Amino acid sequence: MAVDHYENFPVASLLLPRRLRTPVKNLYRFARSADDIADEGDAQPSQRLALLGSYRDALQQIGQGRLQLAPDDPRHAVFEPLAQTIRQHALPLQPFFDLLSAFEQDVITTRYDNDVALFDYCRRSANPVGHLMLHLYEAATRDNLAHSDAICTGLQLTNFWQDVAIDWGKERVYLPLARLKQHGLGTDYIQARCLSALHTPSTNASGLPENSHPSYAPIDAALQPQPPLEATTSAHGPLVGAQQSTTRADHAWQALMRAQVAQAREQLLSGLPLAHRLPGRIGFELKLVVQGGLRILERLDQLHYDIFTHRPTLKKRDWALMVWRAWR
Repeated sequence: MAVDHYENFPVASLLLPRRLRTPVKNLYRFARSADDIADEGDAQPSQRLALLGSYRDALQQIGQGRLQLAPDDPRHAVFEPLAQTIRQHALPLQPFFDLLSAFEQDVITTRYDNDVALFDYCRRSANPVGHLMLHLYEAATRDNLAHSDAICTGLQLTNFWQDVAIDWGKERVYLPLARLKQHGLGTDYIQARCLSALHTPSTNASGLPENSHPSYAPIDAALQPQPPLEATTSAHGPLVGAQQSTTRADHAWQALMRAQVAQAREQLLSGLPLAHRLPGRIGFELKLVVQGGLRILERLDQLHYDIFTHRPTLKKRDWALMVWRAWR
């Protein structure tokens, strides 16, 4: 398990009430297919935006109460069941439009200047998922929505920080440029670390690349106790020139990522009261989701934020710990 954009929909969860499984699948189908339009394949940006525009047209038709899509229209399989779910559960349309706005932004925006810009993206790319789930559970109060926003934003940030290297491969950087500059870094540091990792591939016990990434080393080996960075860099005498500069940059990277991880953790913890407030299975499901995000952040801390060679994911043994924490 990794914390990922739309895998936070509990589509296959045994904890999801049977009456909501089909509606949640319909919501997921919309979000997943729109996300794929923005991200997958080799279409040009203009083509991606046109397809997302056609999704917006279909949503507007639903809002006007007259969805008219031919059976052979590729949107038909997405929007016919979605329209039924929206009608049956009186779901608001704004979260769907917000998601589309974020997908469109994915096509044209690859950098974020500051926290304000990044959190605005999270407001439209992640928070609508929580709003829709709360409406399905008929629990969309003001306090619940606010706590849901904190959880969804925290999960989104967690995804960003575990996937810095993967996003660089997509020519995207979600770390705010102002934060990088504050620590004396630029995107050239990310580029250099990614290039370095590609030239030092590691494999797992089966001889295959760990986590489907050619430069990821086995996570368990990475989590073994390591000497402090100061000790490893000074073991052979004073550092000079390029090596000294690299060491300073690595220290700056760790300081930056420590702050970013703390920010994501603060968001998740501030929203946790919602999981205690919601009853039964939905509350427990949400606790597990939050604990999953917190566990990924713990892994990032343990890795000293070296996400260029080790992508933190959750294994089976982590679930026992997460369940125990969720039951506390």
